Amino acid sequence: MDLVRIILAVILPPLGVFFQEGLGKHFWLNVLLTLLGYIPGIVHAVWIISSRDPARA
Repeated sequence: MDLVRIILAVILPPLGVFFQEGLGKHFWLNVLLTLLGYIPGIVHAVWIISSRDPARA
């Protein structure tokens, strides 16, 4: 499932973060980063997806 989220994060970064975290602070931060520059949005989204808490899986 993480692979699907990472692919979504590359195509549309806020969507990948939304599927990982929901409409929280990380989502809105990612929207802002994506608007300021596409690459920072991708980096943030992949970081959020890859650094999730294993206990939540």
